[in-house]
Amino acid sequence: MKFLTIIPARYASSRFPGKPLALIGHKPMIQLVYEQVKKETEDVYVATDDERIFDVVNCFGGNVVMTSADHRSGTDRCFEAYQRIAKEVDVVINVQGDEPFVQPEQIGLLKNCFSDPITEIATLVKPFSEKDTIDSLSSPNTPKVVINNRMEAIYFSRSVIPYLRGIDRLKWLQKGTFYKHIGMYAYRVDVLEQITRLEATPLELSEKLEQLRWIENGFRIKVGITNSETMGVDTPEDLQKANEFFFNSSNK
Repeated sequence: MKFLTIIPARYASSRFPGKPLALIGHKPMIQLVYEQVKKETEDVYVATDDERIFDVVNCFGGNVVMTSADHRSGTDRCFEAYQRIAKEVDVVINVQGDEPFVQPEQIGLLKNCFSDPITEIATLVKPFSEKDTIDSLSSPNTPKVVINNRMEAIYFSRSVIPYLRGIDRLKWLQKGTFYKHIGMYAYRVDVLEQITRLEATPLELSEKLEQLRWIENGFRIKVGITNSETMGVDTPEDLQKANEFFFNSSNK
């Protein structure tokens, strides 16, 4: 199969304007994401709506394509970028531009999901461990996922799912299995086109999770399980933590 990886990166952000250009170590974050993805897949492009990001990607020698500033999601930006790049591929992989520590093997897991010919969309989850806290499990900023025995997502929620009835909440992590959603996706190209035409749905609007729109419209989301932790950067405080992680890792 032929894969194309697109990294959507926009400049405007209510919580952290200019985030893709923020420095981690001595490199802009978008460059770290690009270099990590490039270790696993050959065809990689940044899709942006801002000339500053476009110029930076050009400067470090990356592939980049300019897209509209009006997209409602990274998925929509990926589809426009795919159309502009105009390469014949089977699957488009979407890696967010604020995931500087994405692991190459995670990209490989997404690819492996398409060894099943019925896979339409793929994403990743990471199991919570007993070392996690009940506060981290309960955080609405960390979407949770439940999956069926075909390794497909049944539902995504900002609430804790499943609910362990009759068990002390403080013991949930010891007694149950919970999955954290890792926000990377891959789509067959025909499915990508279809989902960008869908209207917002009630569950999506309630949870503010676009993948619920796909489930509500009957699309199947294959799930790969990773044990690698990622560290998304949403705020300046997250950037500080990312720099601490980067320098600690570099000094080992």
